[in-house]
Amino acid sequence: MKKRRAMRRTRRILCVLLPILLFSLAALFAISRHLESRENRTDLPTDCADAKDDAATLEETDSRTDEKAAQPAQKLPAPDDKKEPEAQSREPDTDPESSRTDAEPEPETEPVTLLFTGDVLLSDYVLKNYDRDGISGVLSPVLLEELTGADITVINNEFPFSTRGDQAPDKQFTFRVNPDYVRILTDMGVDIAGIANNHVLDFGPDALRDTFDTLTNAGIDYMGAGDDIDRAGALITEEINGKTFGFLAASRVIPVVSWDIKNASPGVFTTYDPTLLLAAIEQAQAQCDFLSVFVHWGIERDEYPQDYQVNMAKQYIDAGADLIVGAHPHVLQGISYYKGKPVFYSLGNFIFNREIARTAVLKVTVPPQGAPTFQMIAASAGNARTAADDGDKKAATYDYLEHISEGITIDADGVLTQKEEAKQP
Repeated sequence: MKKRRAMRRTRRILCVLLPILLFSLAALFAISRHLESRENRTDLPTDCADAKDDAATLEETDSRTDEKAAQPAQKLPAPDDKKEPEAQSREPDTDPESSRTDAEPEPETEPVTLLFTGDVLLSDYVLKNYDRDGISGVLSPVLLEELTGADITVINNEFPFSTRGDQAPDKQFTFRVNPDYVRILTDMGVDIAGIANNHVLDFGPDALRDTFDTLTNAGIDYMGAGDDIDRAGALITEEINGKTFGFLAASRVIPVVSWDIKNASPGVFTTYDPTLLLAAIEQAQAQCDFLSVFVHWGIERDEYPQDYQVNMAKQYIDAGADLIVGAHPHVLQGISYYKGKPVFYSLGNFIFNREIARTAVLKVTVPPQGAPTFQMIAASAGNARTAADDGDKKAATYDYLEHISEGITIDADGVLTQKEEAKQP
């Protein structure tokens, strides 16, 4: 996980332990002063009569002191060096009830951000830019800040990481990238890579296994493929700010049936028949506060979803998914809602070849309470560098998305709203 998440956990632990430690020290100091005061008072005069009178006076004083100690702490008028332990633990000039250091820590109020991108291919054009300019040659500063600043960043990894394997026969496009370039993903802040797609086995099982190892060694979780069906369909979870976020991936696009994990090992978790994915969603939703399903589907270059995409999306949401994100068409497809849950049928290409006319990054903000918000960050690529759009170009992308979508509006900042007439009871 990202370093900032570990730092947040450390700060939360210190916020709990430090007040307890300070309270304990203050209590010990107060008790020692109280005992010292008692010992000083028992040093009575040598005259017996005076000693008896003084002893009686001290006994009465101690009795009154004990009675005062039993009263609520805020009524003690004594100076700081004579306060009871509880009073000494208070901050000066504050409301006693609101500043008690032994109170329960405040609940986490920070929202969680999830970012999803479309297809990522580290083509030769992209690698050339990276070799020359580093990650700034691949992404603009605005996009890089969004990706690295999110709590969880998810991509569709449209290739295997390997230098091994045999090229798939009779396949028009085959991709493979040297594992050394996984540092591009780490520079981008990628946390999870979806590898349920029609290119991950372009160079056979050895290359796919190399992909598993490369991503794992880079600290990136992968989903949608594996050495067996359990790993291929495994739920990926992240615990952040007291919430559990779950992720599943599957493909309805593979070139040959032998890529299916049910037919070979390693293989891809598929959803031609949605039964297995639906079962995985039903099991996962009981474990998650927010469940995302990443699906490879649709027709390339088609801006509208197929009927089967619409039907399957509804099945996934009925089974318990909170968000559906699609890939494969290489262009943006429309957006719709079903039972209050959004379906982003395709985010298009994000990093690919030289030019990308329009794409968008999906930013999901999940607050501690209430409904999440969904925002599209408009982007495009020129000379194999993807950058956030602004001005008229950004507005044109939002207008285009509204045009090809159903029942939504997108404001000037890319924030989605479901139209009232499109809402279902």
